[in-house]
Amino acid sequence: MMFKIKRLGLALLLLSIPTWALSWYAWNRYEVYPISDTVFEVIERPGSAGGAAQYWCGAGDYAQRVLKTKTNQKIYIWKAVGKSVTKPGRKRAVQFSTIAPDEYSPPPGYSLSVRAVGDSLSTAAAQRYCYDNLERECLFNLLFCN
Repeated sequence: MMFKIKRLGLALLLLSIPTWALSWYAWNRYEVYPISDTVFEVIERPGSAGGAAQYWCGAGDYAQRVLKTKTNQKIYIWKAVGKSVTKPGRKRAVQFSTIAPDEYSPPPGYSLSVRAVGDSLSTAAAQRYCYDNLERECLFNLLFCN
């Protein structure tokens, strides 16, 4: 009986942890939440200019630093830009995966987008978009320049 009470207490404690405690912040300060072992969601920072490069930055940074993927590991768009499932109320988020979606066929050509399920970049190429904004961040936030 005591064991069941302890398990119930632990479950209630875990449920009381705020969702922000489970988030991880990418280099560009986009929030990233795991959905499963291979799928994660990158959520646009409120007030940011956004853009596909910022989502890819968050995805590449998370895959590299949290999932510890190899630099040539592909990251795929699992669910195109839309409402967040991990943080209700947030209107712009993209789900990425380290595995290709079912019935995936690579699109012809190259386009940086977050609108087509199955589009992919390597972890290194995606994370590279984080460094494209380094100069701009230095102008607005001296912490990045020191």
